[in-house]
Amino acid sequence: MLYLHDVWVNWFEGEENGYNVCHFHEWRRDDVIELLDQVPLLLIESVLFEYIENDLGELPQGLLNDIYQKAYLRKNHERIQVDYCFVVTDGKGILAVDTIGYQIPIRKSRLIPRQEQLVYDMIQDHEPISYKFEIKKNEKGYHILSPEPFLMNGLTRKERQLKQLLFMALDQLYSSKNTAEIRYWYTEWAPECYQEIQSMKFETVWERLYTEVKLGWSEKHANLCENLIKGQPFFEKLWEMENGSKSELL
Repeated sequence: MLYLHDVWVNWFEGEENGYNVCHFHEWRRDDVIELLDQVPLLLIESVLFEYIENDLGELPQGLLNDIYQKAYLRKNHERIQVDYCFVVTDGKGILAVDTIGYQIPIRKSRLIPRQEQLVYDMIQDHEPISYKFEIKKNEKGYHILSPEPFLMNGLTRKERQLKQLLFMALDQLYSSKNTAEIRYWYTEWAPECYQEIQSMKFETVWERLYTEVKLGWSEKHANLCENLIKGQPFFEKLWEMENGSKSELL
């Protein structure tokens, strides 16, 4: 088995979408970075890699058996054995995973560029391991609270976080079923359509607003988000955390 040593990881916990597992250039000074003293490296098939990267489904038992207690965390000069922790690659993407004792990829991290290059060098002349696994029939579906990857493509970490906050606020707005309120917010977004909006039914306004808002990110999106969450302490806290975060690289 192949092993990596002295691997810096920045865990993103409970993320089912790979776009929320930030690459090194988006790591922040206030992120918590850990050092893996030793971690097994597996070359796997792309279909399994994508499943691990973009889902929180059960990992193949064969994979779990292969890496059981073969990783060690370095903490306060101690070497701590970890049950299910590993690095996987399909030759294109690379991901560190820690199940924290479960059978699903609870924590995920990217690697720093130097270690990514080391992974590519190490897997040369190796064939991918084929693990038996099945994706459940009720395959993961994307929705407003778990947006499709193409809706996040090209956005920065801050923009992705704020866009997800906007989607959370819009989802809450949809749940209210308040026609006057949805008309108001669509008018804020598209004031030139004011007259037309006044005669629209709730579902029509909602579909128009969501269809237009879900693409890209701009100052207009940010303004809508900031105004939409006013007076909602939980959403306001998320907004403040993101806008006040330290975005400098490590």
